[in-house]
Amino acid sequence: MRDQALFDKIDLHLIRVLHTVLTERSVSRAAIRLGMHQPAVSAALKRLRDLADDPLLVRSGSGMTPTDAGLRMVEPAASILRAAEVLFTDVRGFDPRTARNTFRVAASDYLDPLFLPQLVAQIKTQAPFCQIEIHALSADTHYHAHLSQGQVDVVIGNWPKPPDDLHMGRLFGDEVVCLVSQDHPAVRRGWDQAAWLAAEHIAPTPTHPGARGVIDDHLDAQGLQRNITARCSHFSLIPSMVASSLLVLSTGRQFCERFVDRYPLRILPCPVEFPRLMYYQLWHERTHTSAAGAWLRDRVKSVAASLRKE
Repeated sequence: MRDQALFDKIDLHLIRVLHTVLTERSVSRAAIRLGMHQPAVSAALKRLRDLADDPLLVRSGSGMTPTDAGLRMVEPAASILRAAEVLFTDVRGFDPRTARNTFRVAASDYLDPLFLPQLVAQIKTQAPFCQIEIHALSADTHYHAHLSQGQVDVVIGNWPKPPDDLHMGRLFGDEVVCLVSQDHPAVRRGWDQAAWLAAEHIAPTPTHPGARGVIDDHLDAQGLQRNITARCSHFSLIPSMVASSLLVLSTGRQFCERFVDRYPLRILPCPVEFPRLMYYQLWHERTHTSAAGAWLRDRVKSVAASLRKE
């Protein structure tokens, strides 16, 4: 009975104040972000402290820091706010001209380097009041959990076999080629499989724990191993590294073609036969029927299709 009485005292506005105060770690900054007067935020925080029976935010040096209980509330509060956003957006129908959604996209930079800039431009042109957050896929990114928890709406990348329990939309396929400096010996002499394997390769840092990447997964299946002597988590910086070294980057042709006119680089065929790299967008059942989610996925598909026509 007490739990029901407690629940009846909580409204969505109070949850928004809770999340904003805890993430801003400041009543004054939270007031600015919420468009409220500071005394009103302080009063709401007092109500929250009484409901939680915890101070939630305490002084730490010259600033404020959440208590353990406060930290545990950040993600549940964010989930409630995201669910409410989806709920009422879909009830009203999604109109990009007036919508104020926040779209969260996680993507590797293995794609065409024009992809994310054009995606952001298209979203901001068609949905001017919406916000967009671009999240990197890095070694500590658990994209499956982030999709299920609502921290991202769409994940874009390439996988040998995407997870079966996520929805998937194919974007495009690409041929695996090698990018080398124009001074690389292979430009003059060519190379066979043995020479390619022995060359000094640069590879991206794995996008999640235990991942090897589609290139090395395929080589491993053939009983082959290349000589990786450098790794970089910033994929878009690798071409400039290749241009001033004897390193070899093996990836999709579309990515490589964006750099050959910018740096002294050459594209060479790979002497090992690889299946085409397949790029997908993945999303969770949570947003599968969302009108806003469907609109975002259509924008992703549209940008991918336009780049393939160039």
